[in-house]
Amino acid sequence: MTDPHGFLKVSRQPVPARPVEERLRDWNEVYAGQARLPLISLQAGRCMDCGIPFCHSGCPLGNLIPEWNAYAARGDWRAAAERLHATNNFPEFTGRLCPAPCEDACVLTINADPVTIKNVEQAIADQIWERGYAAPQPPEQLSGKTVAVVGSGPAGLAAAQQLTRTGHTVAVYERADRIGGLLRYGIPAFKMEKQHLNRRIEQMRAEGTKFRTGVDVGSDFDAADLLRRHDAVVVAVGAGGQRELPVPGRELAGIHQAMDYLTLANRVREGDYISPPVSAEGRHVVIIGGGDTGSDCLGTALRQGAASVVQLDINPEPGEARRDTEPWPVYPKVYRISHAHEEGRQRVGTDPRVFGSATLRFEGDRTGHVRGLCLTEVEPGTRAPRPGTERLIPADLILLALGFYGPERGTGLKKQLRLTLDERGNYARDAAFTARMTEHAGEAGRPGTDGVFIAGDAGRGQSLVVWAIAEGRSAAAATDRYLSGSTVLPAPVSPMDRPLTA
Repeated sequence: MTDPHGFLKVSRQPVPARPVEERLRDWNEVYAGQARLPLISLQAGRCMDCGIPFCHSGCPLGNLIPEWNAYAARGDWRAAAERLHATNNFPEFTGRLCPAPCEDACVLTINADPVTIKNVEQAIADQIWERGYAAPQPPEQLSGKTVAVVGSGPAGLAAAQQLTRTGHTVAVYERADRIGGLLRYGIPAFKMEKQHLNRRIEQMRAEGTKFRTGVDVGSDFDAADLLRRHDAVVVAVGAGGQRELPVPGRELAGIHQAMDYLTLANRVREGDYISPPVSAEGRHVVIIGGGDTGSDCLGTALRQGAASVVQLDINPEPGEARRDTEPWPVYPKVYRISHAHEEGRQRVGTDPRVFGSATLRFEGDRTGHVRGLCLTEVEPGTRAPRPGTERLIPADLILLALGFYGPERGTGLKKQLRLTLDERGNYARDAAFTARMTEHAGEAGRPGTDGVFIAGDAGRGQSLVVWAIAEGRSAAAATDRYLSGSTVLPAPVSPMDRPLTA
């Protein structure tokens, strides 16, 4: 355990990011080269041995946070790595990308500053690789069973690694030309450099997982045939259906979906293009949507040299403190500044976000290209336009970051595997089947088709990377039980944590 009085002696000090003016000149991670192990150990020592670690409930993976905090505080990085890997296949992903709901659930948050859990996790994850603690773990023997995993995002990769390590022969099918899903093409390099993804993929190859790229299951490859060839199929295709904005002028050139824009920018980093086909360089950019995808677009546009960037958020500006309806340890909706917002604010002197605003229409020039956006303030709650608040702002590149409605509808995957949709538009999972699993920590359910299991955003809806990994591990446990009759794989997801339909 750590010093139970450590939090009284040491104040919270996060790892500092690189200076804004430096990081806007490159695409390296915001924290590249900033790891400071003495600082990390000192901060880990603030963990107060609270007795009931609510940080566990704040983490969908159930990470053993107090345990690896104690080891990190003592500089025992091998033991810290073992405890971190016990619940998380890819801590270098979550340490960089997760918004850290565990910190808002930290007991210290009741009346003080929480432990810098995310910094500690990332430091341990990096030490795992620097010190050689991530050796491949191939199975001692094969089960003779084969599993196809459709989708290579964090849920698919987690399911594949768990199933491979338990002895099943696993093949991951990805429609893109590279493995990784949104980790590859949706997440900018300044949030996570792709070397972290590449070395995990190589680790999985060494363990025996097979990867098949350029295979669009459900379109150019029949999903039912895939099921006939394998003993089980895990569907982890994500929630790629992008929401639209049907307002006048949507047909104008220069209006793009955010994920299309981010993909092109990431392909430049992969060497596919010298410069992106859609660039913010010299343009007045407006991002519609206040979430993480919009923030990623903001950071990307600034690095591409945008003339100006504005991010529109239909929600009112949150307050600095928790609301009474969001008591500790609930993850609260409070005013937060991402690194991209910090960069934008330093660039223009104010927060680049415009809260409580909605788009009425787009306006174009005589060539059919967008030149402006007419917005209005909205009433809190109803989101109804507020009369007399209309104004036109310049925009010659508009990015729609409005979120995702669920799995894409354009493929034959749903019909070929006899999948159904739940009331939220995600692939439904069999509540009756999952109910039988409750004694085994709520392993992820399956639809009506035997041998098919749903994992990640495809069944949960748009969510966090930490949820995707948790659901991938849960789906692996359910699949292993289906194939073997029992399983020793952990299943961190409770069936009460997400909607399930029969």
